Amino acid sequence: METEKSKDVSIDVKGNDSTNFKNHFRDPPCKVEKARPIQQDCKSITYRSSSQPKELHIALVREKIDTMAKMLDYVSKKYPNKRCLGTREILAEEDEVQPNGRVFKKYDMGDYRWKTFSEVNILATNFGKGLRELGNPPGQNIVIFAETRAEWMIAAHGIFKQNIPLVTIYATLGDEAIAHGINETEVTTVITSFDLLPKFKKILALTPMVKTLIYMEDQLKKLENTDGYKEGIEILKFGDVLKKGAESKIVALPPKGDDVAIIMYTSGSTGVPKGVILLQKNLIATLKGFCDSTSIYANDVMIGFLPLAHVFELLVESVCLLAGVPIGYSGALTMIDSSSKIKKGSKGDATVLRPTVLTAVPLILDRISKTIQEKVSKSSDIKKILFKFAYDYKTSWTKRGYSTPIIDRIIFAPVAKIMGGNMRLMISGGAPLSPETHEQISTCLCVTIIQGYGLTESTSSACVQDEYDMDYGRVGAPCTICDIKVVSWEEGNYRVTDKPYPRGECILGGDNISAGYYKLPDKTNEDFYNEEGKRWFKTGDIIEVHHDGVIKIIDRKKDLVKLQAGEYVSLGKVEAQLKTCPLVDNICVYGESSKDFCVALVVPNQHQLKELAERRGIVNKEFEELCQDPQLEKAVMQEIAEHGKKGKLEKFEIPAAVKLVSEVWSPDMGLVTAAFKLKRKDIQERYKHEIKRMYAS
Repeated sequence: METEKSKDVSIDVKGNDSTNFKNHFRDPPCKVEKARPIQQDCKSITYRSSSQPKELHIALVREKIDTMAKMLDYVSKKYPNKRCLGTREILAEEDEVQPNGRVFKKYDMGDYRWKTFSEVNILATNFGKGLRELGNPPGQNIVIFAETRAEWMIAAHGIFKQNIPLVTIYATLGDEAIAHGINETEVTTVITSFDLLPKFKKILALTPMVKTLIYMEDQLKKLENTDGYKEGIEILKFGDVLKKGAESKIVALPPKGDDVAIIMYTSGSTGVPKGVILLQKNLIATLKGFCDSTSIYANDVMIGFLPLAHVFELLVESVCLLAGVPIGYSGALTMIDSSSKIKKGSKGDATVLRPTVLTAVPLILDRISKTIQEKVSKSSDIKKILFKFAYDYKTSWTKRGYSTPIIDRIIFAPVAKIMGGNMRLMISGGAPLSPETHEQISTCLCVTIIQGYGLTESTSSACVQDEYDMDYGRVGAPCTICDIKVVSWEEGNYRVTDKPYPRGECILGGDNISAGYYKLPDKTNEDFYNEEGKRWFKTGDIIEVHHDGVIKIIDRKKDLVKLQAGEYVSLGKVEAQLKTCPLVDNICVYGESSKDFCVALVVPNQHQLKELAERRGIVNKEFEELCQDPQLEKAVMQEIAEHGKKGKLEKFEIPAAVKLVSEVWSPDMGLVTAAFKLKRKDIQERYKHEIKRMYAS
């Protein structure tokens, strides 16, 4: 089969042919140095990007844009009549009778309705002035507690324009964590959505300072009454605030670069959420870094669905706005044709929008990967052989820097149509993406996946992978706005003198580094410091730096457990490997220093578990019963052990006992964060008896 070598590295997304989801021509992975040491001693090495600023970064500097308010004004003048933010129209909600007689509520949906850049800027201006009319002055914190949607972005920019610090809280957090963020920041006004109003009814009892609720309206339903809300609370529609602002004579008080833009509450994996203080200049620094590291063009279309309360999604969407890219909003219930709210015969958001750019977290990509594996496993033997040949053929040529347009069109195009058939770029963040998932999604969906590394404390930026880097498992070189210092960690036996690569704790420095934690001076002083005019943050992540200056995350200080025999086990590393096992939907590995082995709590994949049970002669049992079956538990243990060996885990790293858990871990249970990172202490507390039994066995 013919392959073609690239002569042009640009990616064409103009043609809307369903097979034109990716340019047929690719360059081989760059071998050039991505970062170089700028300072070095026996205990640390500091690396800086070798890349040069690109066009959008230069434009931000040239136009003296140092705040988000200036950024929106700039793009609204540059692209006044271009599509900016889009919302899918919901025409009606209908009852749909299923073959088993059950009735589900489904949406009859229309097209996307768009607001131009100019309209978004006017709406943001009016919303900010409306808040001022309601008595919220510059400098007084205000909360957005809502799902990702166009109104979220409009409200945020309205708040930025008036130099009001925006407090962001995940909509999936528990009531006490939400109340903690609201009370700690002493807000009196909360912006939420119609769907979340019932949840907020209960939270109001825990937040005595809140006097005003502003809700983003629903397309079909109206707020009939306000019974059950605490006395004295004022409830306003989003549109009411826009109207007040449009009639207002208030003069805007725009922020400066050193003013607080966001207090972002991270759903931390330990303890109560911490508020991370992000300045306007932090956001602009990350914008510059992302513009230099990602290939986003004015003719792209982004589908937005990750939480905007997560700094990663907010900044990627902001890069899209800066590049003049329209953003169409979606959600898990309506994204694809088979989503639970899409009525039979109707199209999901991705099919209608036909996006080219998407952000994702590894958990979502892992699920897509397992869905692909499941479909292949159910196909005929001939189809399996054909698929394996096509997969091996494509990965072989891709690693050499070639594309496979014919194989893509014949074998992989139907899979790519799930996301509209035009997808070319997926940006993964929030946690490490396994090399296996990275390769499979990239191959089968015919997309480029780049993963980045960053934290809320670094305004989500630190490293971004080069899109032509075929060495999966690396997170890229330092961004142009951020230096990376690797410091020896003697306790973990990671040193900058290690061969072949320097290893140690990752410390980040630059204009993207947060001012610290809100009302937590001791914790701020512990994790942050200033040196030689630069702000630095200790990440706790252990990295190795390859010859080309690209970073690989290999461990985490807090995830390291020392077993009885003296071996160190990186729980996160083991979990990342075992999560690629088809049987595993989620896993939490636990180790005690008084024992010589680890154990694991496993949330199994329902379909895979039932198939395994049938192969073992266990039939006519519900999923919950299967999870309690000791025979099946042993079978899962064997499968996981084999998978671990194939993944080159050491014997002591592979759990010696497992407990199957039938409940899916979700943020509202408090067992994972909104970015789906494990909350180890909460999981261990919930399953302490099961852990005790595993060790006793």
